[in-house]
Amino acid sequence: MLAELAAANAAFQVIKTAIKNSGEIVQAGQAVFDYFDNKTKLQEKLADKPQKQRSDLEEFFALEQLKQQEKELRELMIYAGRPGLWDDWLAFQKQARQRREDEERQRIKAELDRKQRRKKLLETIMLTLWMIVLLIFIIALAGAGAYLVYIG
Repeated sequence: MLAELAAANAAFQVIKTAIKNSGEIVQAGQAVFDYFDNKTKLQEKLADKPQKQRSDLEEFFALEQLKQQEKELRELMIYAGRPGLWDDWLAFQKQARQRREDEERQRIKAELDRKQRRKKLLETIMLTLWMIVLLIFIIALAGAGAYLVYIG
């Protein structure tokens, strides 16, 4: 949790500096992505962590710090940035969230496909082995029958 918070703080500083210097969030493209990504990771970690393992105070202050940074970022974008920069930021966040969700869905789908292919391959191998065993058994029966006919 602390690593994500530290990474989000560092990215926030880069974004803040870029907006103050140029008024364009585009100048801090990777930092924007890093900030948003680490913010999401932090929120997911806090949500996934069992209640008894996390400190409510620690969680509160981490989320409060992110809220303050977002508020400061909003003000910077509105007052120091170009018109519509905050709306573009919100649209970017939505697109990034959607892209991450799509990537996660694709990863899960690929994993399921891989498991299904493995299962199908194992089924095919087992069927082939059973067919070989059955063929050997039939040949053995035919050989035994022919032997009995020959000696009888």
